[in-house]
Amino acid sequence: MRRVLLIGVGAGDPELVTQQAVRALNTVDVFFLIDKGEVKDDLIAVRRRICEQFIDSPGYRFVEIPEPPRDRDAAAYEGAVQDWLDRRAALFERAIAAELGPDGVGAFLVWGDPTLYDGTIRIIDKLQARGVVEFEHEVIPGISSVQVLVARHRLPLNRIGESIHITTGRRLAAGLPEEFDNIVVMLDGGFAALEFTGADRTQIYWGAYLGTSDEVLMSGRPSPPARLNCEPSTAGSWTPTCSAAPPPSTQKG
Repeated sequence: MRRVLLIGVGAGDPELVTQQAVRALNTVDVFFLIDKGEVKDDLIAVRRRICEQFIDSPGYRFVEIPEPPRDRDAAAYEGAVQDWLDRRAALFERAIAAELGPDGVGAFLVWGDPTLYDGTIRIIDKLQARGVVEFEHEVIPGISSVQVLVARHRLPLNRIGESIHITTGRRLAAGLPEEFDNIVVMLDGGFAALEFTGADRTQIYWGAYLGTSDEVLMSGRPSPPARLNCEPSTAGSWTPTCSAAPPPSTQKG
């Protein structure tokens, strides 16, 4: 039976690719790459370089799947996302059926970790429920941008007796939770987290291009000028990640 692997390849630095991921890479016949257009060509290039670096045998090949358009400003956000996932699933299904033999091994190389703010697992589950193309699948965990962020800032992600709230910049823009200890903000291209630096108990630990040569880090209570000056010059794979926490003087434990 066909096998499909969802391989977490870390946050950008090839040194973050795990040994389990390397073993999985060396079993793959076909790598499915999502073509998101010229602005995201660097994401495909990094995936190709990872394969070149870690795969011993040259017998694999790449199949590019075009990314369907997505309305990011739709009033019905969840409905728009579901529609986009459905169209993506149809393209995945077509590619797996056409490009992967009955006993072949295919793989999607997922930035960071497949279980954290990535829709690939959801799409694969949808395809298996449909049953049009039969295959087994396996998820290989990876090192996420969240782990890289807190490591770069030399922080523990959890603090004694405190909770962790993980959200997105879009949701945070609506306001801070009434009570929070520590917040991790993903996909914050609009700098929503930095709008709350005036809150009395908020300390910001921010990063972009984590795990790449263009990595940018910032911490403390940055002012708007600092926010503007920190923007990287190239924005291809930039998905800012931020951790907000009480300042050290107020932390428990």
